[in-house]
Amino acid sequence: MAIKKYSDQLDDILDVNQEVEWVTEGYGGDQGPTEGPLWWHEDSALVFSDIHNNRRITWKDGEDAKVLQDGSNQSNGLTRDIKGRLVACEHMTRRVIRLEHDGQTTVIANSFQGRQLNRPNDVTVKSDESIYFTDPWSHRVPQNEWDLTHAGVYRVSPDLGTLTLLVSDFVFPNGIAFSQDERFLYVNDTRRGHIRSFEVKPDGTLEKGTDRIFCDVSGAAPGVADGMKVDKHGNVYCGGSGGLWIIDPCGAPLGLIEHGHNATTNVAFGGENWDQLFFTSWNAVGRVSLKVQGVPVPVA
Repeated sequence: MAIKKYSDQLDDILDVNQEVEWVTEGYGGDQGPTEGPLWWHEDSALVFSDIHNNRRITWKDGEDAKVLQDGSNQSNGLTRDIKGRLVACEHMTRRVIRLEHDGQTTVIANSFQGRQLNRPNDVTVKSDESIYFTDPWSHRVPQNEWDLTHAGVYRVSPDLGTLTLLVSDFVFPNGIAFSQDERFLYVNDTRRGHIRSFEVKPDGTLEKGTDRIFCDVSGAAPGVADGMKVDKHGNVYCGGSGGLWIIDPCGAPLGLIEHGHNATTNVAFGGENWDQLFFTSWNAVGRVSLKVQGVPVPVA
């Protein structure tokens, strides 16, 4: 395990001599993976998805990980909305849901134009309370067996009344994140091995003419474009070939956390000051310390 430095700017982000700490492991078996890490700030706990075992797990410093919820409908990507409610992409039910503070479940999206969604993967919430999510096909099921004829990136209006298809030309849209100022939306394409960037229009849709390849994270080493978060300085953190990539706001790679596992499935900022970088791999959750803060997730 090592942290590879491509630019001296990386020294301003983290200590390149530190070791990756594996905080909890042993999930998913050969089927894997762990996914959707999310810092629950008021509990000082990390919540994440154990997809194959159909459960959500919670972990705290100094304690063993515990099952937070059995029967999670194989939830994948997790986040919280502006009111601190859990938002989850569910594989089994092919929907995006919100868990209300009273424990009730609200369905955010489960179909588009009368056809069931494919398999929602990852989700993020904008400050105006609109919800954006990716909906790829599963590689385990032939495309002609899905109801929809595209893999999509969607926006749900704050009142949950309007579902808009933003982009439909991804092969496998996966990780999704806003820039720190919400001017840009980043979406990575697992199959093509790159991150795309779009300017966000005032109405929340995307300016298609600004579509560009932000960064290519493909390579010969194991790992694909997956999961994504942005820190307060606009640096992007994304799974890719060889480990966890750290990329500056212009799309230049600054460094690579070569953690030794065969995939980086998602990332999250956490800790008291949002300066701990957590990441999930196929069967484990790792952590490194940062010198910068991530964009915080809303709390209740």
